[in-house]
Amino acid sequence: MQGGIAQEELKEKTEEKQGAFAKYTVKDSVFTTLFQDKKYLIQLYRALHPEDTETTEDGLMDITIRNVLMNGIYNDLGFRVGDKIMILVEQQSSWTMNIIVRALMYLVQTYHDYFEEQDADLYGSRKVHVPEPELYMIYTGRRVGRPEAVSFSEEFFGGKECAIEVKVKVIYDGKGNDIISQYVAFTKVYNEQVKQYGRSREAVTETIRICKDRDVLREFLADREKEVISIMMTLFDEERIMRTHIASEKKEAAKETAEKMLKMGKLSVEEIASCFTELSVEDIQEIEKGLLQTV
Repeated sequence: MQGGIAQEELKEKTEEKQGAFAKYTVKDSVFTTLFQDKKYLIQLYRALHPEDTETTEDGLMDITIRNVLMNGIYNDLGFRVGDKIMILVEQQSSWTMNIIVRALMYLVQTYHDYFEEQDADLYGSRKVHVPEPELYMIYTGRRVGRPEAVSFSEEFFGGKECAIEVKVKVIYDGKGNDIISQYVAFTKVYNEQVKQYGRSREAVTETIRICKDRDVLREFLADREKEVISIMMTLFDEERIMRTHIASEKKEAAKETAEKMLKMGKLSVEEIASCFTELSVEDIQEIEKGLLQTV
């Protein structure tokens, strides 16, 4: 527990330095934080359903699947409109059809949670109530002729009729200055600032300044500027952490293989080193030294 507190304190101090890195999932973090506030969630719902003028903030229920366990499934945003509609929204900056599979998994888990909440008897003869599902992907990358919707059967079975069908509507921008348009504009400003300043605190603060000047999420950024900066910044971005972890795993595996080769005694240190991109001659010599000490 103390180690966790110390790490948090180190993180807070590091974020004050100009050299801190912007969190790799910055746009996802802002997306999630923005729509956790019902004031903005109702704006999103009205952008998706402008015909519904009666639903209020109280009529929206957050059903986002949160990653409580390390390997648990989680999604960007899920909310229910009474017992009528179940809406799941994902934000993507890179194009992938795997979003359809993930949306299916999120939907199944969300329905499972709903039926448990309702204490529904799925084995009874009486038909249970099922809220109508709506699946969306807000895509903030380059459109370049992307479709209006993506379909499970079309993408994975060549349009062949199958037992499961999932359709995800793709949103590239909103209308006018609605909350979707503002969020997409925010991501574009951030991308421009990262190109100029890299993943730095300056890129983050400039993004916030420019967006407020342009009336893009101005109220949200003004009210929660410190929080937004906090969620956008971290000592190492997630991409770097993943790269470092994978490289470390590969090197450890290479060391184990090199140790076995040394024990066989058929190749020289230099020959063994030439078999690996992860290990140098010095690394092999260090492994050899360790083996000699254990003899």
